[in-house]
This record gives sequence, C-alpha cells and structure tokens, in this order.
Amino acid sequence: MRRAAFAVAAGAMAVSLAACGSAKESSGGASKSADTKKGDAIKVGLLLPENQTARYEKFDRPLIEKKVSELTNGKGKVVYANAKQDATLQSQQVETMITNKVDVLVIDAVDAAAIKNSVQKAKDAGIPVVAYDRLAQGPISAYTSFDNETVGKTQGEALLKALGSKAKSGKIVMMNGSSTDPNAAQFKKGAHEVLDGKVKVGKEYDTKEWKPENANSNMEGAISALGKKNIVGVYSANDGMAGGIITALKQAGISVPVTGQDAELAGVQRIVAGSQFMSVYKPYAPEAAAAAEMAVDLAQGKSLDSVAKDKVDSPTTKGVPSVLVAVTSLTKDNIKDTVVKDGVYTIADICTAQYKAACAKAGLK
Repeated sequence: MRRAAFAVAAGAMAVSLAACGSAKESSGGASKSADTKKGDAIKVGLLLPENQTARYEKFDRPLIEKKVSELTNGKGKVVYANAKQDATLQSQQVETMITNKVDVLVIDAVDAAAIKNSVQKAKDAGIPVVAYDRLAQGPISAYTSFDNETVGKTQGEALLKALGSKAKSGKIVMMNGSSTDPNAAQFKKGAHEVLDGKVKVGKEYDTKEWKPENANSNMEGAISALGKKNIVGVYSANDGMAGGIITALKQAGISVPVTGQDAELAGVQRIVAGSQFMSVYKPYAPEAAAAAEMAVDLAQGKSLDSVAKDKVDSPTTKGVPSVLVAVTSLTKDNIKDTVVKDGVYTIADICTAQYKAACAKAGLK
C-alpha cells in the first residue's frame, strides 16, 4: 500500500480516480459572479457532524481554521458548528449560516441524503458548498475525502494477513459504520471485494451512528450467536468501534485480530499493546488544506482547476471537482514512520505508563 506523504500535499492529494461526468455537468463553478468577487475578508461556515470521534475537534477543525487564515492573510473568519450526530440540528445550522450570510459552506454531513435540501437552500442563497469527508447530496460545488473503497480494501487485506492460515478455520464478524454515512458503504464495499470468498462472515452489522457502545452491543450479540470459539477475527470500520468491540471480546476471553480506521490515539495504543491489529492512517492535513483552499477560492469567485484534479459523481450531482487523499495501513511496524514522523502524536503521547513496556518491545523510544 502506498504511503501518503504528509508534507507533499499536492502529490498526496492527487490520487487517481476515474473521471466521472464532464466539465459541462460539473457544479464546480463559484456561485458568485466575477463582478462580486470578494477579497480576503470572507466568512467560511464549517459544519462538522459529531464530536465523539476524536479527529473532528482535534484535527479537522483547527487545521481548516489555520489554513483559511493562512490563505486570507489572517482576514478570513471560520464560523463553526458541530451537529453532534443530529441531522435535523445540522439542517438548522445551515439555515443559521445562510442567515449569517457566510460566503461559503464546508459541510461534513451527518446524513448525506438528508442534507440535500439544505445544500439546495445554500445554493439558492448564492452560497457554494464544499462537501467535506462525506459526499453530501444536492448541488455541491466541490468535494474532498479519501479513496474510501481503498480504505476498505486496506482493512480487508490487513485482516487477511493477520488471519493467515486461520482465515477459513472459523468466522469473522463485520462491524460496518452507520447506514446514513455514504463513506461507510464504500468502506464496506472495498472490504467485501477483498474478503469475499476468503473468509466466512458469521455476522455483519451496520452500526448506528458509529457509536462504540452500539458496536459493543452488536459484538456481544455476535459472540452469543456464533460462540466464542468460532470467531477468528473482526472487521471494524473505525477505531472508536474497535474499542467497543475489543471490550466485548476481552470480557468473553477472546483474542483475535481487529481492524480499525482513523489512527486515533487510543487505537494506536491498542495496536502497540496488541489488542488491535491495525488502523488506517488518513492524513487529515492535506484533506483539510484542500477543503480550505477550495472554500476560499469559491468564496472569492475563483476557479478550482488548480486545486481539484479529480471528478466524482454523487447520487444527485455529476462531475463534482474533487481532491482525494491517499491512505496507509498502520500497524505496530510503522507507527514511528507515520503518525510520529508526521507530528500527529509524539512517543510520549502514545507511550504513557500503561504502554511503556509494550512501546519498548515495539521499538518506540
């Protein structure tokens, strides 16, 4: 699996994806005409979906705010709101942003379909929308995320590697993400492409709201249904759910490979300790930088041609100008060369007292 280079944003972000739609179909033009171009004193509305996953408050928000400031000589303002996993609240937040006359919106949708009418309202008000991390429906002007099917494939390949000759000796449990998140469907599709025919899936769940407690409950149900001796591994779509899954496994006295995603600190620590096999490292800096750059360009009435090299189709919009960022399979062997090297965490962050011995064994000093 290719490693994403954090520092070389242009290379890391230009992951190849087959072009969908044509330039004529694209909604990528700025909503405001050339004669109403703004200077640096712009307002960027930023709507993130929830605050349970560590990445949104720790990485995405501050990275986007910093990049917008850099691109606007400190004059651009980010107006922020978090929907706390409530799609109705997020729709209300869009209304508020429209009332407050932001120049552009960056939206990571709680529910990609439910946000469609709100995106349309923003467009009708002359406010372009950048879909962030999740491909929102409606007339979006731009999109940035990761190659989500590749994420699922990366997880599936890692799980097969961890299982080795035991791949068909029992059954795996698949703990997918929320059914309201289009990314979850893409992760699942990619994972199935790798795993189908090579493992036996005993139980599979779409986990409501990505919540660790829901994953924990589902895992307890799977253990009860399948029997603890028959489970050889678990596909978990992200690190938060992996935490809930591993708690259920430990309580049942089961030790099997578990996947993850997002390289959350707790997930990295579990990888060091050996209770989680891997995560998917998604470098948020280039994703956030792309969102900020596209948002500023749209607010200022500029073309996205120099930023967005890909095109993606949503269920409602063809040829959306897009930036897709590469991902890396994160295991115990490359922690130092990925999240530590890129400054996401320090050795001290990871190797707290509880993990000192495991860190030393893993060469994290």
